[in-house]
Amino acid sequence: MRLVDTHQHLWDLRQFPYTWCAGVPALNRNFLFSDYEAAAAGTGITKTVFMECDVDEPHLLAEAHHVQSLSAAHPLIAGIVASGRPEREGFREHLEQLAKLPKLRGVRRVLHTQPDELSQSARFAENVRLLAEFGLTFDLCVLARQLPLAAALARQCPQVSFVLDHCGVPDVKGRALDSWRADISALAALPNVGCKISGLVAYADPQTWTVADLRPWVEHVLASFGWDRVMWGGDWPVCTLSAPLSRWVAATGELVASATDEQRAMLYHGNAERIYRV
Repeated sequence: MRLVDTHQHLWDLRQFPYTWCAGVPALNRNFLFSDYEAAAAGTGITKTVFMECDVDEPHLLAEAHHVQSLSAAHPLIAGIVASGRPEREGFREHLEQLAKLPKLRGVRRVLHTQPDELSQSARFAENVRLLAEFGLTFDLCVLARQLPLAAALARQCPQVSFVLDHCGVPDVKGRALDSWRADISALAALPNVGCKISGLVAYADPQTWTVADLRPWVEHVLASFGWDRVMWGGDWPVCTLSAPLSRWVAATGELVASATDEQRAMLYHGNAERIYRV
């Protein structure tokens, strides 16, 4: 079955600075489109959504423009989720510049590395509400303990379509299921929030993880959000900290082996095509 990869990263350290990479030696190098093509070979991926890579702030627009140019040469890139700073006063002007890009589909502000209060200010919510005016989604990248903050933001922006990245960054290795389960259920109760089944292998034990380790997390997300609000994401190259992209694709197939063809189609491509308009 064909796959839409809703979470593809690319970065070239010769072109833009990604300061955070210095703290993750395995990722502190270039990951180019040709590398992604090689990683995705044989997986069934037919479209991707480029996900902003937390480029250093002066280069937010430049990164998005660069990927728009890349997509002209590589039509596999069907959509772009660009970086933005809703805490800033000039966010509307930033959106107006981004909106000129034909493949723009959404905005993300990485929150899991930021103080909790960043996403809770009145200005942040006011600016996120602007996304509805531009027809854009907002990707939520939060830690498991920040899921209630994500829910508080989504409640204040009922007209905006939110996408939770990486199942809320759970502690898969530590099997910290209980509070995560409750917070996922509360977030899923909001009709304007969907969830990516992505990133889980990066939070599992990199040497010993199995499909069984991932199953409780995936099954709870599916039970909470339903098949019509979930999407699949590769999270390449971050996934390579624990597994090649092909292994994560294969693991996903095992995790949803008992689902119907219709359910798998929603997860693998249908919901992504609707929500990200690709």
